[in-house]
Amino acid sequence: MTTIRPARITKVLPNSIAAEIGFEVGDAIVSINGTPPRDLIDYRFLCADEILELEVLDASGRTHHIEIEKDYDEDLGLEFETALFDNLIQCNNRCPFCFIDQQPPGKRSSLYLKDDDYRLSFLYGSYLTLTNLTEREWQRIEAMRLSPLYVSVHATEPEVRIRLLKNPRAGQILQQLQWFQQRRLQIHAQVVVCPGINDGQHLEQTLRDLASFHTGELPTVASVAVVPVGLTKFRPQADELTPVTREKAQEVIKQVRSLQQQFRQKFDYTFAWLADEWFLIAQEELPCEAEYEDYPQIDNGVGSIRLFIKQFMQVADEFLPPKIPGQKRFTWVVGNAVEQAFQPILERLNSVEGLQVNMQALKSDYWGQNISVTGLLTGHDLLLNLQGQDLGDGILLPTVMLKHGELVFLDDINVNELARQLETNIYPVAGIEELIETCIK
Repeated sequence: MTTIRPARITKVLPNSIAAEIGFEVGDAIVSINGTPPRDLIDYRFLCADEILELEVLDASGRTHHIEIEKDYDEDLGLEFETALFDNLIQCNNRCPFCFIDQQPPGKRSSLYLKDDDYRLSFLYGSYLTLTNLTEREWQRIEAMRLSPLYVSVHATEPEVRIRLLKNPRAGQILQQLQWFQQRRLQIHAQVVVCPGINDGQHLEQTLRDLASFHTGELPTVASVAVVPVGLTKFRPQADELTPVTREKAQEVIKQVRSLQQQFRQKFDYTFAWLADEWFLIAQEELPCEAEYEDYPQIDNGVGSIRLFIKQFMQVADEFLPPKIPGQKRFTWVVGNAVEQAFQPILERLNSVEGLQVNMQALKSDYWGQNISVTGLLTGHDLLLNLQGQDLGDGILLPTVMLKHGELVFLDDINVNELARQLETNIYPVAGIEELIETCIK
């Protein structure tokens, strides 16, 4: 039974319709024109009308009925505590490489929720498998034109995908892609390569099958990201998975690059991209910026390093002075995966007279990974590697290490507590501008 909760408001944008009416944080929308919104998609769809009748529950529990007349598609100016006002659609697969199952026991229950929700895929680009959708949800995707969605394909051969997802419904992927094609709806796909299971000839088959749906003015499969499996020391025993070695990474790069050449000739578009991690594991040079074209898989780590370096240099040229007053010295913490790639950024920062930035490129002892991306470093890793060191005026801490909207690492260590134990200042930096500003101000 699906329970729809009132949509609780966490922010009222200044000078908005909602602000003029007098909405406050803590109010909750019960219904719009008689319909309780299930999620943010419903809310946006229902609010597009010119005349709205809202049932609203205020923070004290009183019900109000409000009528609003506005321009078609004009936004009310409200933000909510969650995008889903009913239940999260959870995953019924048992993928051995699932990161949720590779976490230590005993953490907050919310960390073990496996979402496989098409609404989060449409709104935020999170990946789903399509194995959990009811007929009602398929109908809603079609009726509301929820496109593009982001789909974890991994393999198109039914027996291989069933083996990976541990779910007999996983073998329907090609029929599901045909469903999207018939309705002119799009997906972006990802393939997590697990050596010995869906690599080699299986990977080639998968990419060729997906490419067969990249046709017409609106290709059904718009792009594919090929990603290496990431394993932690907490992963289940006997999961039949093998870590990606340098040799395996080199093999996959060669294989996919050969296919990319064929796709470019056929589509005038690369279509399938390798995540940056392949090149870091293989210890090979990253592709040049032009190879990433329009960055269709940037959120999958395809081209994110090249784009970050490019954007940093552009911002640095505009805002980084040749000299700062006095002397400043910082420790910049990153994952060791980007140590070599980020050297040009480090050199550019240290070209400023009076500024010294020392990079600490760490692997994750917490997760048990020899090569670690920055976003997986934890408070434990920083404490283990930095305690007792001279950290200068403080630590430059990329906020990708922290839980969204919180000063807390993935291992539940608080930033302020870590600063106390390391006896230094910690400066969370959310992007290039903040990184530069913290260094020079």
